[in-house]
Amino acid sequence: MIGSGGREHALAWKLAQSPILTMLHAAPGNPGMADVTRNVRYVQIKVNDVNGIAAYAVREKIDLVVVGPEEPLCVGLADRLEENRIPCFGPKQQIARLESSKKFAKDFMTRHGIPTAGYRAFSSVDDARRYVETSAGPTVVKADGLAQGKGVVVAEDRKEALEALDDMDGGRFGDAGKSVVIEERLTGEEVSLLTFADGENLFPMLPVQDHKRVGDGDTGPNTGGMGAYTPVSVFTPEIARTVEETIVLPLRNGLREENMDYRGCLYIGLMLTANGPKVIEFNARFGDPETQVLMPMLKSDLLDIAYSCAAGKLTRKPEWRDGSAVCVVMASGGYPGNYSTGRVIHEDAAPGGLDEDSWVFHAGTAHGPNGELITSGGRVFGVTAYGASIEKALERVYARAELVRFEGSFYRRDIAYREINRS
Repeated sequence: MIGSGGREHALAWKLAQSPILTMLHAAPGNPGMADVTRNVRYVQIKVNDVNGIAAYAVREKIDLVVVGPEEPLCVGLADRLEENRIPCFGPKQQIARLESSKKFAKDFMTRHGIPTAGYRAFSSVDDARRYVETSAGPTVVKADGLAQGKGVVVAEDRKEALEALDDMDGGRFGDAGKSVVIEERLTGEEVSLLTFADGENLFPMLPVQDHKRVGDGDTGPNTGGMGAYTPVSVFTPEIARTVEETIVLPLRNGLREENMDYRGCLYIGLMLTANGPKVIEFNARFGDPETQVLMPMLKSDLLDIAYSCAAGKLTRKPEWRDGSAVCVVMASGGYPGNYSTGRVIHEDAAPGGLDEDSWVFHAGTAHGPNGELITSGGRVFGVTAYGASIEKALERVYARAELVRFEGSFYRRDIAYREINRS
């Protein structure tokens, strides 16, 4: 298991439930993973050290590598593992460009008739600035490369768009912002549709709605995600059929036509517009915090699914639980700006029954000098709960979040507010 965040903790928790698991190797993992199985071994290798990971996998005779974050995929980990005949749940470097290059993804969608926002790509920020100065209407400014989910600015006006370009020109996103994609702004509700891909077919998971903005009511700057829930009632059976016909099938066919043998999780970010569903982006891996709500809803064996995808032969559609799941992200004060780490974490004992169907997935934690659990990141926990209804899941998740304490902590109090307003 490659990675150390809340997504990886949730994946490890689900993988550990498989009867075919013998040993889980976590590189580098996080303190919470020790709670999911006794058979866990922490491996101090950086996620982007493709040679080190491949050498370890060969030495330990690893049967399967599951990749959580995007960076190792985008620097060629799956390629290196294949060279050493190690199965990998995650696409090769050239295919991972669907995430690592916004321009590549947009051009791919154009070639295959996949509905998406109109766009222009620029190899220099100066060219993009000249375009914005003469364009009308709200736009979305995207750094072309990887920016940890924060390289997208939804500009209300020309001034905001130009300020976003100034940030990119100033190096805020490093090399990721050296080239830019400018898109028309789409309006509607966002839905994340993740799929299992086995090189031949795409198997959609449950629809999820993420909450990107830091504050209640979707206010403040974008983050890596402040919470999520599934399923999403606005993603109706009719819309699901439209997405299958106009997006999933053309995407599958496009991958085949271009000999892109995609094995892993292919994430489709959707906007449900008045003119039908359109693709906002692709990701070459599981989403975070989407994974934290999908794993408790998955009835099937994740390890069996992942191994089958890596082998190119997922023969059965994954099965899902009824009900709902909600994740609330607990963050360090100041996030997504400057924040402090090293705060001691306390968790009160849960009252009877509360531990059942609720989980605290570690996202940014570490052990302090005396073995105590401390904060080590901006997003610290993904508190998650399952319920027979969205209301029950919300009641349970916020009750669990109240038991976790560290100095400066905060979280949104309105996760799934759109869903509640619809009910």
